[in-house]
Amino acid sequence: MGGSMGFLGKGLAPTQLLNVVMGSLYKQFTQKRIDSFEDFHVAVLDIFNNFNSALPGKHFDFPTPDEIKECFKRWEEARDEEEKKTVFIEFMTKSVKPSKLDDTTLITGIVSPPAAMAAKRAGENVPQLKLLKLVPDVIFVPSVTILAIVSAKLSRRTFLK
Repeated sequence: MGGSMGFLGKGLAPTQLLNVVMGSLYKQFTQKRIDSFEDFHVAVLDIFNNFNSALPGKHFDFPTPDEIKECFKRWEEARDEEEKKTVFIEFMTKSVKPSKLDDTTLITGIVSPPAAMAAKRAGENVPQLKLLKLVPDVIFVPSVTILAIVSAKLSRRTFLK
């Protein structure tokens, strides 16, 4: 079986694949009307939003507004369409970075399900919280886990920025 697969060739080289992807991204980018920085900013964020919604698994961090503003200035100064495309491709290859999970989020995601189950079991014995018995574990545990992760991310962002 391996011998028959050899006839298919090696496929696209990574640089060829990158050129194809960037070319299609630039085509999608230029289909929008760009008259100002706000239009440029929205078009760039739309591309990153499409990345994150279309690709399962890893998501990508958005570039900062300052990085987008710097790219817009270089893009505006470009003389012809080919130079604009080069500026755009350089910006995208530099700016597309996979988002990273921090240790706090990972630990919160691991610790919160058992803690939620223990809290539910303990709360069922308190007379004022008898209603916890009515909530199924299948709904309670994921809800508490998601709330814990969201609150950990929000508190981390608030304290770091």
